Amino acid sequence: MEQLRALPTAATSAERPALTGETLETLTAHLVAHDEPAFRARQILDWLYKKRVRLWDEMTNLSKPLREWLASTYTLMPARLVSSNQSHDVTDKLLLELSDRSLIETVIIRAPQDGVGIAHSRKTICISTQVGCAMGCVFCASGLDGFRRNLTAGEIVAQLLSVCHQEDPHSPRADDEFASFDNIVVMGMGEPLHNYDNLLRALAILNAEWGMGFGARRVTISTSGLVPQINRLAQEKLGFRLAISLHGATDEVRGKIMPVNKRWPLGELLPAAKAFAETHGRMLTLEFILIKDLNDSTDQAARLAAIAKDLHAHVNLIPYNTVDGLAWQRPGEARIEAFAEVLAQGSISFTLRREKGHDIDAACGQLRLKAERSREGDSTNRLVP
Repeated sequence: MEQLRALPTAATSAERPALTGETLETLTAHLVAHDEPAFRARQILDWLYKKRVRLWDEMTNLSKPLREWLASTYTLMPARLVSSNQSHDVTDKLLLELSDRSLIETVIIRAPQDGVGIAHSRKTICISTQVGCAMGCVFCASGLDGFRRNLTAGEIVAQLLSVCHQEDPHSPRADDEFASFDNIVVMGMGEPLHNYDNLLRALAILNAEWGMGFGARRVTISTSGLVPQINRLAQEKLGFRLAISLHGATDEVRGKIMPVNKRWPLGELLPAAKAFAETHGRMLTLEFILIKDLNDSTDQAARLAAIAKDLHAHVNLIPYNTVDGLAWQRPGEARIEAFAEVLAQGSISFTLRREKGHDIDAACGQLRLKAERSREGDSTNRLVP
């Protein structure tokens, strides 16, 4: 595989940037250049992230001329909810339409807690960073229909606001400003580190006190193994968690599953992962999807155990989720349990993941680029400016 290059990012509608992609500093600079006082920036961001307004005219402490300027300069929300599909296990998959009519998927994974209703369950939000994917992992649906472009920082942030609007449609609860979700995993469509700058800008906005104030320790970035970007991420001030999509414990097996392994084999990937963990002092996660007759042998389990022990990493063991158009299969239960037993015998911290959202194609590896299609009533499908 050749050195990965920068990938295209589309402009938002009518060339207007998304307000959700602005930082306090950039918004302040734009306002001052427009002869507005600097303090307006915090007021505007408070309306967006704390009060979660959906229309410019709801920003009632701003003058009408300023609201009109904002509407002509920015897109308030660069994503529109097309549909929300809930599985039998109350996992939700949100289909979002972007300003250029591209479609992406965002997943709400609920983990009910004992003694509380589903409305108060813990929620992990799985967000996308690209329209489609260019990595070509053999088990994954995200790249089956091709790669189109990177998401902008504003489009990444908009996924979390869309979840907020759905989960708390009126306003945040007074006792917990961001009770809409508990964790963010950057494991949706696309390779997050292939869209590095937009991703880090979006996460900085989510983390900032003027933004969503969401703690970095509750954000996990997953990568297929882009070594230079992992090294770069290790130097970032915000200590996000890192998950490595391993899926093979030897170069021979991993190379059959993940084309990226030809460019950055385990001999380069694992030292980079270890350096990241040592820099930030947080446990790594190794994602390992079990595919029948490909990587599910006890030999692979033993080699995985050795890798996890050296990295002091937690293993997420995920039996393969079926994907239309792919011939791979999930191992039988006995084979899965035998693999897990090797990890247990090696005293490896691991979780055997049972599928969430499989019936609505929202499980790991099932998120897929949706082709553009004609829609009835086109005038009703436009984004709210």
